[in-house]
Amino acid sequence: MAASEYDAFDIDELRVKPGSKVDLSKWDTRSTPSWAGDDKEEGKTHLATLNQEMERLQELLWANGGERVLLVLQAMDAGGKDGTVRHVFEGVNPSGVRVAAFKKPSSKELAHDYLWRVHREVPGNGELVIFNRSHYEDVLIVRVEDLVPKARWSKRYEHIVNFEQMLADEGTTIIKVFLHISKGEQQERLQARLDEPAKNWKFEAGDLGPRSKWDDYQKAFEDLLEKTNTKDAPWFIVPSDRKWYRNIAVSEIMIQTLQNLDMNYPEADFNPADIIIPD
Repeated sequence: MAASEYDAFDIDELRVKPGSKVDLSKWDTRSTPSWAGDDKEEGKTHLATLNQEMERLQELLWANGGERVLLVLQAMDAGGKDGTVRHVFEGVNPSGVRVAAFKKPSSKELAHDYLWRVHREVPGNGELVIFNRSHYEDVLIVRVEDLVPKARWSKRYEHIVNFEQMLADEGTTIIKVFLHISKGEQQERLQARLDEPAKNWKFEAGDLGPRSKWDDYQKAFEDLLEKTNTKDAPWFIVPSDRKWYRNIAVSEIMIQTLQNLDMNYPEADFNPADIIIPD
């Protein structure tokens, strides 16, 4: 599928402009930037087409073996990180894709610097790695919940920029996506986890703590989106109240980024015509 078929969706509408101020209240969480379709059903049909292209490109990435791709997903609780992974990467080869979920650090992890557990999970050659939460928790939860002094966490923006630049310089393509939902949408999703027995397992009482500090977390997100947005590790803000649009937008970001890598299948070191498969 040619790159031109995706030109209608302009991912730059979602990209945080370098050096710009970020005011999340001005990003409509129910908007559908660059989507020209009519409705949700048309969106689902388009996503199926995108899944096929994503599958092709990921297989090419794995076969090529010369590129590394890192997708960072951040959001408020119930923001849709798991759903994004499930829908955007449906059908990809599990041999070349990993999901690293960063939960509360263990005692062993806390005995090291905060990037220690993160660096171990970055992609190797041919891999696509998805961070479900990430090193950005160390300028989010630790800041809002006052887990470490400001004198420490305030220096981490520069650490993170340098860390990501090192990865980029060493050949890693980095895509960072903030799944932006409204407070009202989060309430509906958390309530659904209580109302639907099949979703009870997803509810944690601890999710209500960050909700009570919604404005503080929004400010923390705004700061990290401004301070860690670089040319080689850009941030995208994806309006995510509409799950179907979220899936399309993240798929488009991934596909267009992978297509720009201009990958090719490796040439065989033999002539296939000379090979005879025995009976």
